[in-house]
Amino acid sequence: MPSFDVVSEANMVEVKNGVDQANKEIGTRFDFKGSDARVEQKERELTAFADSDFQLAQVRDVLTGRLVKRGVDVRFLDQGKIEKIGGDKVKQVIKIRNGIESEAAKKIVRVIKDSKMKLQASIQGDAVRVTGAKRDDLQGAMAMLRKEIEDLPLEFNNFRD
Repeated sequence: MPSFDVVSEANMVEVKNGVDQANKEIGTRFDFKGSDARVEQKERELTAFADSDFQLAQVRDVLTGRLVKRGVDVRFLDQGKIEKIGGDKVKQVIKIRNGIESEAAKKIVRVIKDSKMKLQASIQGDAVRVTGAKRDDLQGAMAMLRKEIEDLPLEFNNFRD
């Protein structure tokens, strides 16, 4: 039976490259001269530091711009609340989503079942496996999921015949 997996994973190598490029740009920009603006990365968590709320917004703009140029979807970024840290400095934790949450997985399964295609969808951890008799049905399901599920960056891998 042909099958494929629906996953939602950011390319962490490109995220690291995007963070490095953002820090390089922040270091050379005139409006950040003498400030403590930077972005740090720990595993799947980015922390943006700046001297004010306005500068923090600028740091986030530089970061998202660099990530988009590297091909990382900004829907992976889950921005936390802005925290004050000593004096007038601020920081914001930005988490990088990995995997499909159970609610989103249930929504994907429901979309496939409601489509009346001859496909079966099953939740397997943080991925959804879709199986069917025909390869064309699977490709139609990929197109349908891209159109229907807009709040998650979906990828399709492990395609088997």
